Amino acid sequence: MLTKRVLIRKRRRKDVTPLTPSLLLETGNCSKLSSSCCLRNFQGESRESAERSHFDFGKKPARWASVLVCLCSVEDEPAFLFTLRSSTLQGRHKGDVSFAGGKSDPIDKNVVDTALREAREELGINVGAEQVWGVLKPLRDMTGMMIAPVLANLGPLEELSFKPNPGEVEEIFTLSLAHLCNPVNRGYTHFRTGDKYGYTLPVFRNGKHRVWGLTAVALEQTLKVVCQQ
Repeated sequence: MLTKRVLIRKRRRKDVTPLTPSLLLETGNCSKLSSSCCLRNFQGESRESAERSHFDFGKKPARWASVLVCLCSVEDEPAFLFTLRSSTLQGRHKGDVSFAGGKSDPIDKNVVDTALREAREELGINVGAEQVWGVLKPLRDMTGMMIAPVLANLGPLEELSFKPNPGEVEEIFTLSLAHLCNPVNRGYTHFRTGDKYGYTLPVFRNGKHRVWGLTAVALEQTLKVVCQQ
C-alpha cells in the first residue's frame, strides 16, 4: 500500500529559537503564560518519574493507552499538532480530531514508549525521549481505559517530514497556541444521561476542524499547565 507523504519544506533562518518552556513564558501569543508550564509543576509527572512510577507498565491497571500531545512551532509561533482520523476506520471515532496515540503493546515499557511508538506508526516521525516534557494526569474513557497524555516538543514544523499511515490518518494540521487560548474559540458541551444532566466536555472551535471529546479534555488539561486560565 502506498503511503501518503506530507513534506513541509525546510526553511532555515538564523533567528529561529528552539521552543522551550521558558520561551513559552516570553511569548505574547497567549493571554497570559505562567511558569506552570515547567515540568516541575505538571499535574502529572515528568518523563523520568513516569518511567519509575505507576505509569510503568509493570504496575499498570489492566488497560492503558497513551496519546502524544505535540507542541511545535509554525513560523516561530507555538502551536499544537493534530490528526484527523481516517473516515475508513471502524468505530465511533472515525473522522474525529485526535492526537497520535493508541493502546499499549507488550513491547512498551511505559506510557512514554507507547506514545512515541504510536506517533512513529501514525505520523511516520521519530520523536526522541529527550523531546518529551512530561506526562499529564491520566484520563479515563467511557470503557474504563486509562489514557496518559504525554507532552512532547516536536520543534519547528518546517523541519519535519511526515509519512502518515493512510489507514489511520486522513490529515495532519496545527492550531496555534494563541488561537486555542482565545476564549472566543472555546466552549463547553453539556451531555445528558437519560432525563438528567450527565457531564460537560470542552470544545475548541473556529479552527480548521472542531476539537472535542477526550482530545479536547487532554488539550484543555495541557493549556491549564501552559497558560494561566
